[in-house]
Amino acid sequence: MTILVTGSTGTIGSQVLTHLQGQGAEVRALTRSPETAQVPAGVTPAAGQLGDIDTFRSALTGVSTLFLLVPNVADELTQAMLAVTVAREAGVKGIVYLSVFKGEVYADVPHFAGKATVERMIEALDLPATVLRPAYFIQNDLRQKDLLLGPGVYGAPIGAKGVSMVDIRDIAAAAAAELLRRERAPASLPHDVYDLVGPDSLTGESIAAIWSEALGRPVRYGGDDLVTMEQRMKTMLPGWHALDLRLMFQRYQSDGAGAEPAEIERLAGLLGRVPRSYRDFARDAAAQWAKV
Repeated sequence: MTILVTGSTGTIGSQVLTHLQGQGAEVRALTRSPETAQVPAGVTPAAGQLGDIDTFRSALTGVSTLFLLVPNVADELTQAMLAVTVAREAGVKGIVYLSVFKGEVYADVPHFAGKATVERMIEALDLPATVLRPAYFIQNDLRQKDLLLGPGVYGAPIGAKGVSMVDIRDIAAAAAAELLRRERAPASLPHDVYDLVGPDSLTGESIAAIWSEALGRPVRYGGDDLVTMEQRMKTMLPGWHALDLRLMFQRYQSDGAGAEPAEIERLAGLLGRVPRSYRDFARDAAAQWAKV
């Protein structure tokens, strides 16, 4: 039987494929362009996309375990719900669904609320799935490079409540571990949930201090201006996406997204180690930037 990985050429999906390599499972990577897709040796590219149900159905032929990552697009909820339905009809015995941390709480953030709805669908239908709920990705802050190295500013307006950011390498490791557990099981396993979080509750000021240490130069927090952030995002993203992200940061500022010790401990049990810290990420990034 086979594991199918969606989002296989993206940041998370590509790392999931790497973690699955050499683990004794047949792995298939869903991609729009199988003829040019860059996948690890031993992985089979499969033509298809979540927004095209017929191609997705075809790619699911012979698949026993599914990694479901749905991108933040305007019809994300529809794509995700239909993908779960098609996987169920195909007889997939296990699903690992990438949701979001605090999705059930941040009801006014579209991509959070959509993922929470998919979670409710999975639970209501009693599907054999592991729901992974990652916090804000640490590696998103690689986009801060020019501000950090130029004027010395950390620009993500995350506020002062605290966010337990997670390293994408830990997301991929957790996803691969659950995919293999479900794939190797002789029968479908019960529903399970993991919060994917980092070991620290980070604020804008504390992250600026981490970067000051890592770069050996003063770095200040750029503040909580969400209107300016939305306008800047609109130069790179559709308006709906920019507003969605503004609402997310607004909730970070008002409510935070800090993890409980039990959530961190449970993830550590799945990974077999403590989740990676933001400080380690910053030190690694600073060292790489210094080489350029």
